[in-house]
Amino acid sequence: MELHVKRDHSSGGQYPDRARMLISCPDGPGIVAAVSHFLYQHGANIVQSDQYTMDPDGGMFFMRVEFDLPKLDERLDEVRNIFGGVAERFKMEWQIFNVSHKKRLAIFVSKEDHCLVELLWQWQAGDLDADIAMVVSNHTDMQAYVESFGIPFHHIQVTADTKAEAEKRQLEVIGSDIDVIILARYMQIISPSFIEHYRHRIINIHHSFLPAFVGGKPYAQAYQRGVKIIGATAHYVTEELDGGPIIEQDVQRVSHSDDVNELKRIGRTIERVVLARAVKWHIEDRILVHHNKTVVFN
Repeated sequence: MELHVKRDHSSGGQYPDRARMLISCPDGPGIVAAVSHFLYQHGANIVQSDQYTMDPDGGMFFMRVEFDLPKLDERLDEVRNIFGGVAERFKMEWQIFNVSHKKRLAIFVSKEDHCLVELLWQWQAGDLDADIAMVVSNHTDMQAYVESFGIPFHHIQVTADTKAEAEKRQLEVIGSDIDVIILARYMQIISPSFIEHYRHRIINIHHSFLPAFVGGKPYAQAYQRGVKIIGATAHYVTEELDGGPIIEQDVQRVSHSDDVNELKRIGRTIERVVLARAVKWHIEDRILVHHNKTVVFN
């Protein structure tokens, strides 16, 4: 059996027959061989393969494979059905994605614009290989800017008394074809019932290197404590507030000479970069979630 493995990071639009497979299962011998042989049998050419095991003795195994398969659109359902036999043998949780089918994003935002602007810039430049289907906000501050990109903007006001009705309206607007929701500094807590619709498909950016200063005015707290680094954390949203699986984090050194406004400026820069990385990795199918942790192939 001859396998051709090569590195390539081009977009799915240039490779209409490219697919990605994500696998997690109990570790054991023969997993890589079984997956590779299956793809070889069906005429697929592996272009990238990454794997990680948490513990060689009884731990979990994670794998991400990109491959080209001639006439992918016609054959993908058949390949999925047949691969079910391999998956059952190794007790796999698995998915196969058609790379040319871009993921559809819904971005939620309140008044702060820096994370939204970064995502729109990267999308416009072609660095986010996805479709931004809409922006949803509880304020109208960003409406004109969003609509200048030709992206639909939905204003849904949220108050303590109307939160349940607002979330119902949000779900109606999103519909059934949104792949991931991005909270780009959306200053509302998401309810458990909403989260259940999009388990591990809601990405939030937190204004701290978690775990860190909780509650309001985090930068003021950081300034009062004389911190020497500040950071940001992108994570999946779960019922535990700011406690979901962490996707990406970054920090920057600061000093006693940086006042609260300077900390905020530095923090906004970190937030926009960290969130954009997390979104990019999600839409490129690079993330596997296990319990409250992530494996990120990048």
